[in-house]
Amino acid sequence: MRLEDYWGIGPKTSELLTAELGSDRAVDAIESADVRALVDAGLHRGRATRILRRANGEAGMDVLATGDTRSVYDDLLTLAAGYALTEHAADRIRVLTPLLDRGAIASRLDEVVAAREAWTGLDETEHDRVVEAFAAYDEAGGTDRAAVETALALREAGLTGETFDALARLDDGALRTAAAALGDLRGSLDGDDAAVADGADAELDRLREQLAAAEGLADSAFDVLDRVRDGSLRDFDALEAATVDHVAGETGVASARVRAAAPEDALDAADFVSATLRRLVDDLTEAVDERETTVAADLRDRVGDADGDVARAVEVVSDIAVDLSLGRFAAEYQLTRPRLVDDGVAVRGARNPFIDDPVQPVSYAVGTHSLAGAGEPAPPSGDRVSVLTGANSGGKTTLLETVCAVVLLASMGLPVPADEAAVGPFDRVVFHRRHASFNAGVLESTLRSVVPPLVETGRTLMLVDEFEAITEPGRAADLLNGLVDLTVDRGALGVYVTHLAEDLSPLPDAARIDGIFAEGLTTDLDLRVDYQPRFNTIGRSTPEFIVSRLVANATDRPCARVRTPRGVRRRGGSPADALGRALDGRRGGD
Repeated sequence: MRLEDYWGIGPKTSELLTAELGSDRAVDAIESADVRALVDAGLHRGRATRILRRANGEAGMDVLATGDTRSVYDDLLTLAAGYALTEHAADRIRVLTPLLDRGAIASRLDEVVAAREAWTGLDETEHDRVVEAFAAYDEAGGTDRAAVETALALREAGLTGETFDALARLDDGALRTAAAALGDLRGSLDGDDAAVADGADAELDRLREQLAAAEGLADSAFDVLDRVRDGSLRDFDALEAATVDHVAGETGVASARVRAAAPEDALDAADFVSATLRRLVDDLTEAVDERETTVAADLRDRVGDADGDVARAVEVVSDIAVDLSLGRFAAEYQLTRPRLVDDGVAVRGARNPFIDDPVQPVSYAVGTHSLAGAGEPAPPSGDRVSVLTGANSGGKTTLLETVCAVVLLASMGLPVPADEAAVGPFDRVVFHRRHASFNAGVLESTLRSVVPPLVETGRTLMLVDEFEAITEPGRAADLLNGLVDLTVDRGALGVYVTHLAEDLSPLPDAARIDGIFAEGLTTDLDLRVDYQPRFNTIGRSTPEFIVSRLVANATDRPCARVRTPRGVRRRGGSPADALGRALDGRRGGD
């Protein structure tokens, strides 16, 4: 396959990857989702990630039908990658895509849930040992030696048994032998450029020390001449003897070896000394190279004896880093395994993963489900569409985002932030946040992003927030009625947020209206909201609470008087209560 056949790779990018990696290596990097290779070749990490997502999950990426859906997807993977144990694991997490094969989803769920249980089964000391092992692996650049040493460290930390069966099957003795040999080698194992580390061989260390000493003398040959020359010396025989004795004493080289390096045709004393040292350096360099080649071959043989275990260790450590990273993420966010069902999405005790503060878990559902209420009313089953109403800042958009996150995580084979969840398959997820704008054409562009996925064949989930923010209320109500009808007709599922529930025409039998209610004010005059929707009930924002807050906050101002609308006071209560009721009646629960 040509590089330019991959999504996002044009002529310039193809030329860059070919120059840096070669065409075949670049294709291998793309097919194996190797973000590091593409980044090292010069691509920005974000672009490399997008290319690999498309290359390895093109069909799955089509599930992300809108920009807001893709934003939730990106945020989820960013959260998960934050718990990665290695850089490569983080890269592999970032290129996860929704899976269309239910078997593949179930298989990944098995792996991640097992990894979560394994992680939570370790104590704090073992956690630290695992994290440190992977940190050392990263720092070493993920070499074969680092992989072998990490595999040994993981076994010692307690990651054995059925969950990490591949790790347990590695031969401990073979790995330790290979680790020792790899620790003594530097460079490529396959080529002739492998270097032997100091301390690996006593004879090689001795020769290297002698060579270094001889090179030092050769660099100061005239100083050597001054030390060996004596005014009483009258012939070359005496000079040769003095030179051999001095050089042998300074370098530790045998006198015979130094003598063998001495020239027979030196022009004078200076030439004799410098030539002797140069030839000795050449001789020792050759001896070091020969010994290093012999030792490196022996070390490679030792590594080769464990080659299968080394290769498996490299693969196992990489896979465990990803699984355990996702397990850490699942443990941190208390994610649970969803049930994969044929239709609908239902959650009990669901939490928005993007909110740090403690939040009220909620239960919700559209479609057919068998989720129990667990002490609270269970979401109705069978409704294809819900129209969600209620208080401003009441969590309606947050609920849409939570449902979107649950569906996307489940589609990627990852646990979800809920006490219990049942998720059906979706070919498209249309999430549209409220985007207040007065630009011309914003309504039309919004409809172009929302309606086409709904009318395509396949299973679609619609999560749409407040059309009234981009058009006038009357027209928004008509549009919403049309979308609800179309969602039911197309066999899709939908949750639509609006403040215009009372302006809607009668909804289809397969649709319902739910509401979120404000219950009062806190002592700090903040609105107190029950975030759990009440099913088949229109929610109200109870504006009398808001008016009361405004009155209380303005008591010290001269203009704090509130005029009572004519005819309202007769209903009783404070002026703020009356004004709130008047607003409530006029605005249809807004």
